[in-house]
Amino acid sequence: MKLTRENTLLYAVTDRRWTGELTLLQQIEAALKGGITMLQLREKELGFDEFLQEAIQVKALCSRYGVPLIINDNVEVALKSGADGVHVGQSDMEAGDVRTLMGGDRIVGVTAKTVEQALAAQAAGADYLGSGAVFGSATKTDTKKMELSTFSQICAAVKIPVVAIGGVSRENISQLNGLGASGAAVVSGIFAANDIEAECRALRQLAEKL
Repeated sequence: MKLTRENTLLYAVTDRRWTGELTLLQQIEAALKGGITMLQLREKELGFDEFLQEAIQVKALCSRYGVPLIINDNVEVALKSGADGVHVGQSDMEAGDVRTLMGGDRIVGVTAKTVEQALAAQAAGADYLGSGAVFGSATKTDTKKMELSTFSQICAAVKIPVVAIGGVSRENISQLNGLGASGAAVVSGIFAANDIEAECRALRQLAEKL
């Protein structure tokens, strides 16, 4: 499927560490009911077969809600599961190679922390960028905080949507207003919430003001 700017409005990124009373699939469905517009399935510890089977299940769930599924890092899992796209970082496969493998009909997202990286990713065929960490990160302890001025410069430099990521929550998302973000990618701000569906509804309303 082709990415629309609206797809990037509230972009949920999974994190298995927050599962407990609910399974990951139950958490994802709660987020879908709450109004997320895109989902990234991120699994750093699962083996290939487990990741693939999970991706197939999550794809079926996302399709019921009409929400694109993006796979983190793994192009093969994305292709074999029928996911809508893949997201790669700067240390993963080069964006142009990812685009070649994914073809023209699937979504390619790329992490960009500088204007130069953003322009290179756009030129290589990226559909959207993920930039941050705009507010630090509860997920990646080695992540360096990005100045909001840098984030704004990245948004202004490219024509494709730019999603803010890194520590985004209901409490701080409004600080992104007017910076050019097309939306926000949220990890613990969604999946660590006591009521995921309600949290997503609140985040969605705030994201629509960006």
